Amino acid sequence: MSDFVPRNRVRRGHYVDSVTLMRLSRAAEAMDGVQRAALMIGSAANRELLRAAGLLTGDGMAAGPNDVIVAVLARDRESGEAALQAAMALLEAPAMARSGAGPWQPRSLAAASEGLAGANLALISVPGAFAAEEAWKALRRDLNVLLFSDNVPLADERALKVEADRCGLLVMGPDCGTAFIAGTPLGFANAVALGGIGIVAASGTGLQEVATLIDRHGGGLSHGIGVGGRDLDAAIGGIATLAAIAALDRDPGTMRGMLIAKPSAPAVVQRVVERLARSPKPWTFCCIGSDPWPMPAHVRQATTLVAAAEDALGGIAIGTDFDMALEAMALAARLDTDRRRIRGLYAGGTLAAEARLIIDADGGPDASRHRLTDLGDDAFTLGRPHPMLDPWVRRQPMGEALGDPTTAVLLLDVILGYGSPDDPVAPILDAVAGADSSRPVVIASVCGTERDPQVRSVQVARLAAAGVTVAPSNAHAANLAVRVVSGRAA
Repeated sequence: MSDFVPRNRVRRGHYVDSVTLMRLSRAAEAMDGVQRAALMIGSAANRELLRAAGLLTGDGMAAGPNDVIVAVLARDRESGEAALQAAMALLEAPAMARSGAGPWQPRSLAAASEGLAGANLALISVPGAFAAEEAWKALRRDLNVLLFSDNVPLADERALKVEADRCGLLVMGPDCGTAFIAGTPLGFANAVALGGIGIVAASGTGLQEVATLIDRHGGGLSHGIGVGGRDLDAAIGGIATLAAIAALDRDPGTMRGMLIAKPSAPAVVQRVVERLARSPKPWTFCCIGSDPWPMPAHVRQATTLVAAAEDALGGIAIGTDFDMALEAMALAARLDTDRRRIRGLYAGGTLAAEARLIIDADGGPDASRHRLTDLGDDAFTLGRPHPMLDPWVRRQPMGEALGDPTTAVLLLDVILGYGSPDDPVAPILDAVAGADSSRPVVIASVCGTERDPQVRSVQVARLAAAGVTVAPSNAHAANLAVRVVSGRAA
């Protein structure tokens, strides 16, 4: 008889970075007899996440922030014990690999700073409970900070940004996954050309989408400055956003600027607009899902990421070689009349939000029947890799969507670049190959460039060969999906 109960072990005094822990969690979850698994640092916030997920036991409750909790939910005690032993062995493997001979690796921010003369930026990716302390160390060394870590307390974020602003430095983040600094991609970023467009973004995937669209249509970036998703909240007040705008105004290589955000505190947006009004350069303002905002004459507002890229490129139209009407008619002809729903499975939260906005606006009175899911949301990534790190986490929900007789369109985003997997479309191809011939149509957008490690044209060709329709942008993909289900071909 199955007894799906959690089992924990704790590795005391051990640190492993969050990306490695997510990958080890997926490996443990794939073990025979395991229903769920998670390896996490034993901070109070993580213990609460494990408790809420039904994965915490007394052993895990006693763990501290310097420990790693190994948690499994297995079909029986034997499977659970075997999985715990195997997971503990996996946990030890990275440490043993690092202990071998190899180039010197600094073990502290101080050692790294002293060993790399002239460095002016620190990228910090440690558990949120420790991130603020490391960021303070960087600021005291006169270093700008890219804070990749999430779960940093709001009060710590504000204090760090206030201090950085006082010192003429910049704190990007927390939860800043993407940046482009003078041609150098940081975090999840793409290989894009240098140019005269500077971007300030409170959205990582939004920054990637716009940057790659600009690159693919002949433009380039001077800088792409991520500020973290909470910077425009009332509690933070746009401190990093305002500092980044000022930095781009001073930068001689930036000819025009762009601001990408999601719905924000009105008082903070007003402050940002007032700052843009004083800028000597033209700006594009794109706040996904926000109402129109009165703008000064040299600031133009865009409602989608593709429209923002078009404006920054001087009005160049993107996707002119993509016949939306013809594609919609061809795809609709493949579907029976019972299929009326759009199902979206997204790795990029901002891309999901943009698609939702388009579908709600153009999908008619029944738009609420369509379901779009951001699989990178915290609810889906507990102890599991983010879909941008491991695209296979989408395989099961893709199979379910393709087998649903009411689904007309499966919408997907594919995000290329540094930090993304070598073969990001493999699970899509696997899901499509395993689906019935009467499956829903699959529409995807591919965020990337030809210089990305995965090469955009290669991935587009592989998808097309499998019968997936690839749209020029995420917005084009969402619009096409609406046309297919609504029967509008023009």
